[in-house]
Amino acid sequence: MSEAPKKSKISASRRLFLKTKLLKTAAAMLEKMKEERSLQKELTLTEKVPPLQLSGLSVQDLQIEDLNQKVFALKGKMKRPALRRVKISADAMLGALLGSKVKESVDFKANLKTVKKEEEKKEEVTDWRKNVEAMSGMEGRKKLFNANQ
Repeated sequence: MSEAPKKSKISASRRLFLKTKLLKTAAAMLEKMKEERSLQKELTLTEKVPPLQLSGLSVQDLQIEDLNQKVFALKGKMKRPALRRVKISADAMLGALLGSKVKESVDFKANLKTVKKEEEKKEEVTDWRKNVEAMSGMEGRKKLFNANQ
């Protein structure tokens, strides 16, 4: 039971004719949509933007208006430079913030509180051999017993 490929009911010439007809109607519809969009765009622009009143202006006034428009266009296109980290001393920062009012330099370290650390008690380092000899025997155990009480 081998499956034979199904034969289409429409001939190749008929299929080609229908395909070309579909493409032509699609192209016509696309062209029509483009025209409608352009008309709609023009209508909205005329509604929202009033026409320019250039009749009362002289040639020099028109040139100045053109320059002003170019200046506004350039202002919008300027790029801000990337900021860099700047190291500045405390005196220079106070001078920049307060201006020339403060001529004295401020010592911030003088205003800080001093904190004294408690020194840890250090055990005296002695020769371990003398300690072993003193603790040996019953006398050494008696000393340890008395020291713990």
